[in-house]
Amino acid sequence: MDPTLKLCVFFLVLLGLVSGSFAENDFGQCERVVKRWARSSLDEEMTKEDKHVLRDLLFFLHVPRTGGRTYFHCFLKKLYPSYLECPRSYDKLRFDPSKPKCRLLVTHDDYSMTTKLPRERTSVVTILRDPVDRVFSTYEFSIEVAARFLVHPNLTSATKMALRLSSKTKGVSTLDIWPWKYLVPWMREDLFARRDARYSRGQNIIESNDSYDMEDFAMPLQEYINDPVAMDVVHNGATFQVAGLTNNSYIAEAHEVRHCVQKYKTLGKYVLKVAKKRLDNMLYVGLTEEHRESATKFANVVGTQVISQLNAPNASLETTDNTERSSFSNSDPDSIEHQNSTLNREGSEVTSSEGGEATESNMTVGELMVAYELCIGNLRKAQSRRRISSLKRISPVNFTKQARLQVPEEVLREIRSLNDLDLQLYEYARAIFNKQHKTSLLINEDSWDNFSTEYGLWRVVTLAITFVFLFFIFILIVNARRRTWKVKK
Repeated sequence: MDPTLKLCVFFLVLLGLVSGSFAENDFGQCERVVKRWARSSLDEEMTKEDKHVLRDLLFFLHVPRTGGRTYFHCFLKKLYPSYLECPRSYDKLRFDPSKPKCRLLVTHDDYSMTTKLPRERTSVVTILRDPVDRVFSTYEFSIEVAARFLVHPNLTSATKMALRLSSKTKGVSTLDIWPWKYLVPWMREDLFARRDARYSRGQNIIESNDSYDMEDFAMPLQEYINDPVAMDVVHNGATFQVAGLTNNSYIAEAHEVRHCVQKYKTLGKYVLKVAKKRLDNMLYVGLTEEHRESATKFANVVGTQVISQLNAPNASLETTDNTERSSFSNSDPDSIEHQNSTLNREGSEVTSSEGGEATESNMTVGELMVAYELCIGNLRKAQSRRRISSLKRISPVNFTKQARLQVPEEVLREIRSLNDLDLQLYEYARAIFNKQHKTSLLINEDSWDNFSTEYGLWRVVTLAITFVFLFFIFILIVNARRRTWKVKK
Protein backbone atom coordinates (compact mmCIF):
# COMPACT_ATOMS: atom_id res chain seq x y z
CA MET A 1 0.00 0.00 0.00
CA ASP A 2 1.18 3.49 -0.81
CA PRO A 3 2.79 5.08 2.33
CA THR A 4 0.75 8.24 1.76
CA LEU A 5 -2.47 6.23 1.63
CA LYS A 6 -1.44 4.36 4.79
CA LEU A 7 -0.88 7.66 6.55
CA CYS A 8 -4.31 8.93 5.49
CA VAL A 9 -5.99 5.74 6.75
CA PHE A 10 -4.10 6.01 10.05
CA PHE A 11 -5.24 9.60 10.55
CA LEU A 12 -8.84 8.71 9.68
CA VAL A 13 -8.85 5.89 12.24
CA LEU A 14 -7.29 8.17 14.83
CA LEU A 15 -9.86 10.87 14.09
CA GLY A 16 -12.67 8.33 14.49
CA LEU A 17 -11.30 7.20 17.86
CA VAL A 18 -10.95 10.78 19.07
CA SER A 19 -14.46 11.68 17.87
CA GLY A 20 -15.92 8.60 19.58
CA SER A 21 -14.11 9.43 22.78
CA PHE A 22 -15.29 13.04 22.58
CA ALA A 23 -18.89 11.96 22.01
CA GLU A 24 -18.67 9.59 24.99
CA ASN A 25 -17.25 12.35 27.16
CA ASP A 26 -19.94 14.76 25.94
CA PHE A 27 -22.69 12.31 26.88
CA GLY A 28 -21.08 11.73 30.26
CA GLN A 29 -20.89 15.46 30.90
CA CYS A 30 -24.53 15.89 29.86
CA GLU A 31 -25.63 13.01 32.07
CA ARG A 32 -23.89 14.55 35.09
CA VAL A 33 -25.44 17.97 34.41
CA VAL A 34 -28.98 16.60 33.99
CA LYS A 35 -28.75 14.27 37.00
CA ARG A 36 -27.40 17.05 39.22
CA TRP A 37 -30.23 19.37 38.20
CA ALA A 38 -32.88 16.65 38.66
CA ARG A 39 -31.57 15.70 42.10
CA SER A 40 -31.50 19.32 43.22
CA SER A 41 -35.00 19.99 41.82
CA LEU A 42 -36.52 16.95 43.53
CA ASP A 43 -34.87 17.91 46.84
CA GLU A 44 -36.32 21.42 46.58
CA GLU A 45 -39.77 20.12 45.65
CA MET A 46 -41.56 20.08 48.97
CA THR A 47 -44.32 17.57 49.53
CA LYS A 48 -47.05 19.86 50.78
CA GLU A 49 -48.95 18.85 53.88
CA ASP A 50 -52.25 19.37 52.13
CA LYS A 51 -51.92 20.19 48.44
CA HIS A 52 -55.71 20.43 48.17
CA VAL A 53 -55.78 23.65 50.20
CA LEU A 54 -55.52 26.94 48.30
CA ARG A 55 -52.73 29.09 49.68
CA ASP A 56 -52.34 32.88 49.64
CA LEU A 57 -50.97 33.13 46.08
CA LEU A 58 -52.42 31.25 43.10
CA PHE A 59 -49.92 30.72 40.25
CA PHE A 60 -51.63 29.66 37.03
CA LEU A 61 -48.84 28.10 34.96
CA HIS A 62 -50.33 28.63 31.52
CA VAL A 63 -49.05 26.13 28.96
CA PRO A 64 -49.73 27.77 25.55
CA ARG A 65 -52.66 26.52 23.47
CA THR A 66 -54.37 24.57 26.26
CA GLY A 67 -57.37 26.85 26.82
CA GLY A 68 -55.81 28.88 29.61
CA ARG A 69 -57.15 32.12 28.18
CA THR A 70 -60.68 30.84 28.77
CA TYR A 71 -59.91 30.04 32.40
CA PHE A 72 -58.32 33.43 32.93
CA HIS A 73 -61.18 35.46 31.47
CA CYS A 74 -64.12 33.27 32.43
CA PHE A 75 -63.05 32.03 35.85
CA LEU A 76 -60.19 33.94 37.43
CA LYS A 77 -61.14 37.47 36.35
CA LYS A 78 -64.59 36.81 37.77
CA LEU A 79 -63.14 35.59 41.06
CA TYR A 80 -60.28 38.02 41.72
CA PRO A 81 -60.61 41.84 41.72
CA SER A 82 -58.08 43.38 39.33
CA TYR A 83 -56.04 44.93 42.14
CA LEU A 84 -55.23 41.42 43.42
CA GLU A 85 -53.67 40.36 40.11
CA CYS A 86 -49.88 40.36 40.08
CA PRO A 87 -48.10 42.51 37.48
CA ARG A 88 -47.17 40.73 34.30
CA SER A 89 -43.95 38.81 34.33
CA TYR A 90 -42.67 38.71 30.77
CA ASP A 91 -39.16 39.50 29.66
CA LYS A 92 -39.41 43.27 29.43
CA LEU A 93 -41.38 43.48 32.69
CA ARG A 94 -39.54 41.04 34.92
CA PHE A 95 -40.28 41.66 38.56
CA ASP A 96 -40.18 40.14 42.02
CA PRO A 97 -43.72 38.88 42.71
CA SER A 98 -42.97 38.48 46.42
CA LYS A 99 -42.97 42.29 46.83
CA PRO A 100 -46.47 43.35 45.70
CA LYS A 101 -49.35 42.03 47.81
CA CYS A 102 -50.98 40.20 44.97
CA ARG A 103 -52.95 36.98 45.07
CA LEU A 104 -53.13 35.85 41.42
CA LEU A 105 -50.32 35.30 38.92
CA VAL A 106 -51.22 34.12 35.39
CA THR A 107 -48.34 33.78 32.95
CA HIS A 108 -46.64 31.70 30.26
CA ASP A 109 -43.52 31.68 32.44
CA ASP A 110 -42.32 28.20 33.28
CA TYR A 111 -42.10 26.58 36.72
CA SER A 112 -38.81 28.34 37.45
CA MET A 113 -40.98 31.37 38.29
CA THR A 114 -41.59 29.70 41.66
CA THR A 115 -37.99 30.54 42.60
CA LYS A 116 -39.24 34.14 42.86
CA LEU A 117 -42.37 33.21 44.82
CA PRO A 118 -42.90 32.36 48.49
CA ARG A 119 -43.27 28.62 47.84
CA GLU A 120 -44.87 27.77 51.16
CA ARG A 121 -47.64 30.29 50.42
CA THR A 122 -48.11 29.43 46.72
CA SER A 123 -50.50 27.01 45.03
CA VAL A 124 -49.86 26.06 41.39
CA VAL A 125 -52.49 25.04 38.83
CA THR A 126 -52.13 24.14 35.16
CA ILE A 127 -53.88 22.59 32.16
CA LEU A 128 -52.33 20.08 29.74
CA ARG A 129 -53.41 19.13 26.24
CA ASP A 130 -52.87 16.19 23.92
CA PRO A 131 -49.37 16.93 22.54
CA VAL A 132 -50.24 16.30 18.88
CA ASP A 133 -53.21 18.68 19.06
CA ARG A 134 -51.09 21.25 20.88
CA VAL A 135 -48.46 21.18 18.10
CA PHE A 136 -51.21 21.67 15.51
CA SER A 137 -52.67 24.57 17.49
CA THR A 138 -49.26 26.19 18.01
CA TYR A 139 -48.51 26.00 14.29
CA GLU A 140 -51.92 27.42 13.39
CA PHE A 141 -51.75 30.28 15.89
CA SER A 142 -48.19 31.23 14.88
CA ILE A 143 -49.37 31.64 11.29
CA GLU A 144 -52.67 33.29 12.27
CA VAL A 145 -50.98 36.07 14.25
CA ALA A 146 -48.17 36.51 11.70
CA ALA A 147 -50.75 36.84 8.90
CA ARG A 148 -52.13 40.00 10.53
CA PHE A 149 -48.95 41.79 9.50
CA LEU A 150 -49.66 41.12 5.81
CA VAL A 151 -51.71 44.34 5.67
CA HIS A 152 -48.29 46.01 5.25
CA PRO A 153 -46.64 46.27 1.83
CA ASN A 154 -43.43 44.56 2.99
CA LEU A 155 -41.64 43.04 5.97
CA THR A 156 -39.65 46.20 6.72
CA SER A 157 -42.83 48.25 7.05
CA ALA A 158 -44.46 45.61 9.27
CA THR A 159 -41.41 45.38 11.54
CA LYS A 160 -41.12 49.15 11.92
CA MET A 161 -44.80 49.47 12.75
CA ALA A 162 -44.55 46.74 15.38
CA LEU A 163 -41.55 48.47 17.00
CA ARG A 164 -43.31 51.84 16.91
CA LEU A 165 -46.41 50.42 18.58
CA SER A 166 -44.32 48.63 21.18
CA SER A 167 -42.59 51.87 22.17
CA LYS A 168 -45.85 53.85 22.41
CA THR A 169 -48.14 51.46 24.21
CA LYS A 170 -47.94 50.43 27.85
CA GLY A 171 -49.41 47.03 27.08
CA VAL A 172 -47.41 43.96 26.20
CA SER A 173 -47.87 42.69 22.64
CA THR A 174 -47.68 39.14 21.35
CA LEU A 175 -44.08 39.78 20.35
CA ASP A 176 -43.13 40.18 24.02
CA ILE A 177 -44.58 36.88 25.21
CA TRP A 178 -43.01 33.44 25.30
CA PRO A 179 -43.20 31.48 23.02
CA TRP A 180 -44.80 33.84 20.50
CA LYS A 181 -41.89 36.28 20.67
CA TYR A 182 -39.91 33.57 18.83
CA LEU A 183 -42.59 31.91 16.73
CA VAL A 184 -44.50 34.91 15.35
CA PRO A 185 -41.49 36.87 13.95
CA TRP A 186 -40.23 33.63 12.39
CA MET A 187 -43.59 32.99 10.70
CA ARG A 188 -44.02 36.67 9.80
CA GLU A 189 -40.74 36.69 7.88
CA ASP A 190 -41.68 33.41 6.20
CA LEU A 191 -45.15 34.63 5.13
CA PHE A 192 -43.74 37.79 3.54
CA ALA A 193 -41.09 35.76 1.70
CA ARG A 194 -43.73 33.41 0.28
CA ARG A 195 -45.99 36.31 -0.68
CA ASP A 196 -43.12 38.06 -2.46
CA ALA A 197 -42.33 34.83 -4.30
CA ARG A 198 -45.95 34.52 -5.47
CA TYR A 199 -45.96 38.12 -6.69
CA SER A 200 -42.66 37.67 -8.53
CA ARG A 201 -44.15 34.68 -10.39
CA GLY A 202 -47.18 36.71 -11.33
CA GLN A 203 -49.22 34.77 -8.77
CA ASN A 204 -49.22 31.55 -10.82
CA ILE A 205 -50.20 29.44 -7.83
CA ILE A 206 -50.18 25.66 -7.61
CA GLU A 207 -52.97 24.98 -5.14
CA SER A 208 -53.12 22.02 -2.78
CA ASN A 209 -56.14 20.60 -1.01
CA ASP A 210 -54.13 20.22 2.20
CA SER A 211 -54.11 23.45 4.25
CA TYR A 212 -51.08 22.11 6.15
CA ASP A 213 -49.08 21.72 2.95
CA MET A 214 -49.68 24.89 0.91
CA GLU A 215 -46.09 25.99 0.51
CA ASP A 216 -46.99 28.89 -1.80
CA PHE A 217 -48.81 30.57 1.11
CA ALA A 218 -47.38 29.29 4.40
CA MET A 219 -44.67 27.04 5.73
CA PRO A 220 -45.85 23.41 5.47
CA LEU A 221 -46.42 21.69 8.80
CA GLN A 222 -43.72 19.08 8.18
CA GLU A 223 -41.14 21.78 7.47
CA TYR A 224 -42.30 23.68 10.58
CA ILE A 225 -41.91 20.77 13.00
CA ASN A 226 -38.39 20.00 11.77
CA ASP A 227 -37.06 23.56 12.00
CA PRO A 228 -34.53 24.28 14.80
CA VAL A 229 -36.86 26.97 16.21
CA ALA A 230 -39.66 24.45 16.72
CA MET A 231 -37.18 21.91 18.06
CA ASP A 232 -36.12 24.34 20.79
CA VAL A 233 -39.45 26.01 21.61
CA VAL A 234 -42.38 23.80 20.58
CA HIS A 235 -41.54 20.12 20.99
CA ASN A 236 -41.90 18.70 24.51
CA GLY A 237 -42.81 22.27 25.46
CA ALA A 238 -45.24 21.28 28.21
CA THR A 239 -42.68 19.03 29.93
CA PHE A 240 -39.96 21.68 29.75
CA GLN A 241 -42.39 24.32 31.02
CA VAL A 242 -43.53 22.26 34.02
CA ALA A 243 -39.91 21.31 34.68
CA GLY A 244 -38.81 24.97 34.44
CA LEU A 245 -36.42 24.40 31.54
CA THR A 246 -37.72 26.53 28.65
CA ASN A 247 -35.51 29.08 26.91
CA ASN A 248 -37.34 31.63 29.05
CA SER A 249 -36.28 30.02 32.33
CA TYR A 250 -35.08 31.88 35.42
CA ILE A 251 -32.53 29.21 36.39
CA ALA A 252 -29.00 29.45 34.99
CA GLU A 253 -28.50 25.78 34.08
CA ALA A 254 -31.83 25.46 32.23
CA HIS A 255 -30.39 25.92 28.74
CA GLU A 256 -27.59 23.39 29.22
CA VAL A 257 -29.98 20.81 30.71
CA ARG A 258 -32.56 21.31 27.95
CA HIS A 259 -29.99 21.05 25.17
CA CYS A 260 -28.50 17.90 26.70
CA VAL A 261 -31.94 16.28 26.83
CA GLN A 262 -32.69 17.34 23.27
CA LYS A 263 -29.37 15.87 22.14
CA TYR A 264 -29.58 12.64 24.15
CA LYS A 265 -33.16 11.42 24.41
CA THR A 266 -32.34 8.83 27.07
CA LEU A 267 -31.74 11.69 29.53
CA GLY A 268 -35.34 12.83 29.18
CA LYS A 269 -36.44 10.39 31.90
CA TYR A 270 -34.84 12.62 34.55
CA VAL A 271 -36.72 15.71 33.37
CA LEU A 272 -39.93 13.71 33.16
CA LYS A 273 -39.53 12.54 36.76
CA VAL A 274 -39.25 16.14 37.98
CA ALA A 275 -42.23 17.26 35.88
CA LYS A 276 -44.39 14.41 37.22
CA LYS A 277 -43.47 15.25 40.81
CA ARG A 278 -44.50 18.85 40.24
CA LEU A 279 -47.85 17.81 38.79
CA ASP A 280 -48.37 15.66 41.90
CA ASN A 281 -47.92 18.72 44.10
CA MET A 282 -50.28 21.01 42.17
CA LEU A 283 -53.63 22.11 43.52
CA TYR A 284 -55.31 21.40 40.21
CA VAL A 285 -54.41 19.73 36.90
CA GLY A 286 -56.94 20.08 34.08
CA LEU A 287 -57.16 18.54 30.61
CA THR A 288 -58.17 20.50 27.52
CA GLU A 289 -59.90 17.49 26.01
CA GLU A 290 -62.03 16.96 29.15
CA HIS A 291 -63.39 20.48 28.97
CA ARG A 292 -66.66 20.04 30.85
CA GLU A 293 -65.25 17.91 33.66
CA SER A 294 -62.13 20.10 33.95
CA ALA A 295 -64.17 23.32 34.22
CA THR A 296 -66.50 21.82 36.82
CA LYS A 297 -63.58 20.54 38.85
CA PHE A 298 -61.82 23.91 38.63
CA ALA A 299 -64.93 25.67 39.91
CA ASN A 300 -65.29 23.23 42.80
CA VAL A 301 -61.62 22.86 43.74
CA VAL A 302 -60.27 26.37 43.06
CA GLY A 303 -63.37 28.57 42.75
CA THR A 304 -64.90 27.44 46.05
CA GLN A 305 -61.71 28.18 47.98
CA VAL A 306 -61.12 31.57 46.33
CA ILE A 307 -64.66 32.65 47.20
CA SER A 308 -64.16 31.42 50.76
CA GLN A 309 -60.81 33.23 51.10
CA LEU A 310 -62.05 36.53 49.72
CA ASN A 311 -65.14 36.43 51.94
CA ALA A 312 -63.25 35.53 55.10
CA PRO A 313 -63.67 38.21 57.82
CA ASN A 314 -59.91 38.27 58.48
CA ALA A 315 -58.90 38.37 54.80
CA SER A 316 -56.06 40.88 54.50
CA LEU A 317 -57.06 42.33 51.14
CA GLU A 318 -55.51 45.73 51.04
CA THR A 319 -56.95 48.12 48.50
CA THR A 320 -54.61 49.97 46.22
CA ASP A 321 -54.69 53.29 44.51
CA ASN A 322 -55.89 53.79 40.95
CA THR A 323 -52.36 53.70 39.55
CA GLU A 324 -51.75 50.23 40.94
CA ARG A 325 -55.15 49.05 39.79
CA SER A 326 -54.56 50.17 36.23
CA SER A 327 -51.15 48.55 36.06
CA PHE A 328 -52.42 45.28 37.51
CA SER A 329 -55.59 45.09 35.44
CA ASN A 330 -53.65 44.41 32.25
CA SER A 331 -51.98 41.29 33.59
CA ASP A 332 -53.48 38.98 31.01
CA PRO A 333 -50.98 36.86 29.12
CA ASP A 334 -53.56 35.51 26.73
CA SER A 335 -55.64 38.44 25.64
CA ILE A 336 -52.37 40.03 24.67
CA GLU A 337 -51.79 37.17 22.26
CA HIS A 338 -54.40 38.88 20.09
CA GLN A 339 -53.51 42.53 20.57
CA ASN A 340 -51.92 43.63 17.31
CA SER A 341 -54.87 46.01 17.33
CA THR A 342 -53.76 48.43 14.62
CA LEU A 343 -53.25 45.49 12.29
CA ASN A 344 -56.67 44.04 12.94
CA ARG A 345 -58.53 46.21 15.38
CA GLU A 346 -61.92 44.68 14.81
CA GLY A 347 -60.54 41.19 15.23
CA SER A 348 -58.41 41.64 18.31
CA GLU A 349 -60.59 43.45 20.77
CA VAL A 350 -61.81 41.63 23.83
CA THR A 351 -65.25 42.76 24.84
CA SER A 352 -66.19 43.47 28.41
CA SER A 353 -68.58 40.56 28.34
CA GLU A 354 -65.73 38.20 27.54
CA GLY A 355 -63.64 38.94 30.57
CA GLY A 356 -65.24 41.48 32.80
CA GLU A 357 -64.28 42.40 36.31
CA ALA A 358 -64.86 40.10 39.23
CA THR A 359 -68.50 39.71 40.03
CA GLU A 360 -69.93 40.10 43.52
CA SER A 361 -67.66 38.40 46.04
CA ASN A 362 -70.46 36.32 47.59
CA MET A 363 -71.21 34.43 44.38
CA THR A 364 -71.79 30.69 44.59
CA VAL A 365 -70.07 27.97 42.57
CA GLY A 366 -73.30 27.48 40.64
CA GLU A 367 -73.42 31.18 39.73
CA LEU A 368 -69.73 31.00 38.74
CA MET A 369 -70.44 28.14 36.33
CA VAL A 370 -73.37 30.03 34.78
CA ALA A 371 -71.13 33.09 34.28
CA TYR A 372 -68.42 30.81 32.83
CA GLU A 373 -70.78 29.31 30.24
CA LEU A 374 -71.89 32.76 29.06
CA CYS A 375 -68.30 33.99 28.94
CA ILE A 376 -66.87 31.14 26.86
CA GLY A 377 -69.60 31.60 24.26
CA ASN A 378 -68.56 35.22 23.71
CA LEU A 379 -64.88 34.32 23.81
CA ARG A 380 -65.19 31.60 21.18
CA LYS A 381 -67.11 33.90 18.84
CA ALA A 382 -64.38 36.54 19.15
CA GLN A 383 -61.65 33.95 18.53
CA SER A 384 -63.47 32.67 15.45
CA ARG A 385 -63.79 36.20 14.03
CA ARG A 386 -60.08 36.82 14.60
CA ARG A 387 -59.04 33.62 12.89
CA ILE A 388 -61.30 34.12 9.86
CA SER A 389 -60.08 37.69 9.44
CA SER A 390 -56.40 36.70 9.66
CA LEU A 391 -56.53 33.65 7.39
CA LYS A 392 -58.29 35.64 4.64
CA ARG A 393 -54.88 37.15 3.92
CA ILE A 394 -53.44 33.74 3.05
CA SER A 395 -56.55 32.19 1.51
CA PRO A 396 -57.08 29.33 0.55
CA VAL A 397 -55.35 28.22 3.77
CA ASN A 398 -58.08 27.29 6.26
CA PHE A 399 -57.26 25.45 9.47
CA THR A 400 -60.13 23.25 10.62
CA LYS A 401 -60.61 19.93 12.38
CA GLN A 402 -61.57 18.42 9.04
CA ALA A 403 -58.40 19.78 7.42
CA ARG A 404 -56.28 18.10 10.10
CA LEU A 405 -57.63 14.74 8.99
CA GLN A 406 -55.83 15.17 5.66
CA VAL A 407 -52.38 15.35 7.28
CA PRO A 408 -50.44 12.18 6.39
CA GLU A 409 -49.87 9.57 9.11
CA GLU A 410 -46.13 9.93 8.50
CA VAL A 411 -46.25 13.54 9.75
CA LEU A 412 -48.36 12.56 12.78
CA ARG A 413 -45.85 9.84 13.69
CA GLU A 414 -43.06 12.37 13.44
CA ILE A 415 -44.89 14.79 15.77
CA ARG A 416 -45.44 11.99 18.29
CA SER A 417 -41.77 11.01 18.13
CA LEU A 418 -40.61 14.60 18.63
CA ASN A 419 -42.93 14.99 21.62
CA ASP A 420 -42.36 11.71 23.43
CA LEU A 421 -41.86 13.39 26.82
CA ASP A 422 -45.05 15.41 26.46
CA LEU A 423 -46.99 12.27 25.54
CA GLN A 424 -45.81 10.54 28.70
CA LEU A 425 -46.49 13.58 30.87
CA TYR A 426 -49.96 13.94 29.37
CA GLU A 427 -50.82 10.33 30.19
CA TYR A 428 -49.60 10.91 33.74
CA ALA A 429 -51.75 14.04 34.00
CA ARG A 430 -54.72 12.05 32.72
CA ALA A 431 -54.17 9.47 35.45
CA ILE A 432 -54.12 12.27 38.07
CA PHE A 433 -57.25 13.77 36.57
CA ASN A 434 -59.14 10.46 36.53
CA LYS A 435 -58.12 9.72 40.11
CA GLN A 436 -59.30 13.15 41.29
CA HIS A 437 -62.50 12.77 39.27
CA LYS A 438 -63.27 9.42 40.93
CA THR A 439 -62.51 10.91 44.35
CA SER A 440 -64.91 13.80 43.72
CA LEU A 441 -67.59 11.32 42.59
CA LEU A 442 -67.14 9.30 45.78
CA ILE A 443 -67.35 12.48 47.85
CA ASN A 444 -70.53 13.44 46.03
CA GLU A 445 -71.96 9.96 46.57
CA ASP A 446 -71.10 10.09 50.26
CA SER A 447 -72.67 13.52 50.52
CA TRP A 448 -75.79 12.20 48.80
CA ASP A 449 -75.89 9.13 51.06
CA ASN A 450 -75.54 11.35 54.13
CA PHE A 451 -78.21 13.63 52.77
CA SER A 452 -80.48 10.69 52.03
CA THR A 453 -79.94 9.23 55.50
CA GLU A 454 -80.55 12.56 57.19
CA TYR A 455 -83.52 13.19 54.95
CA GLY A 456 -84.94 9.74 55.77
CA LEU A 457 -84.62 10.32 59.50
CA TRP A 458 -86.11 13.77 59.21
CA ARG A 459 -88.97 12.34 57.20
CA VAL A 460 -89.75 9.76 59.92
CA VAL A 461 -89.61 12.44 62.62
CA THR A 462 -91.87 14.71 60.56
CA LEU A 463 -94.41 11.94 60.02
CA ALA A 464 -94.37 11.08 63.72
CA ILE A 465 -94.95 14.71 64.73
CA THR A 466 -97.74 15.01 62.16
CA PHE A 467 -99.38 11.84 63.49
CA VAL A 468 -99.19 13.07 67.11
CA PHE A 469 -100.60 16.44 66.06
CA LEU A 470 -103.51 14.85 64.18
CA PHE A 471 -104.19 12.49 67.08
CA PHE A 472 -104.26 15.48 69.45
CA ILE A 473 -106.75 17.28 67.17
CA PHE A 474 -108.87 14.13 67.03
CA ILE A 475 -109.00 13.94 70.85
CA LEU A 476 -109.97 17.62 71.06
CA ILE A 477 -112.80 17.11 68.56
CA VAL A 478 -114.10 14.03 70.39
CA ASN A 479 -114.06 15.81 73.75
CA ALA A 480 -115.82 18.83 72.27
CA ARG A 481 -118.59 16.64 70.86
CA ARG A 482 -119.04 14.89 74.18
CA ARG A 483 -119.47 18.21 76.02
CA THR A 484 -121.97 19.36 73.38
CA TRP A 485 -123.98 16.12 73.71
CA LYS A 486 -124.09 16.46 77.54
CA VAL A 487 -125.42 20.07 77.28
CA LYS A 488 -128.20 18.98 74.90
CA LYS A 489 -129.28 16.29 77.36
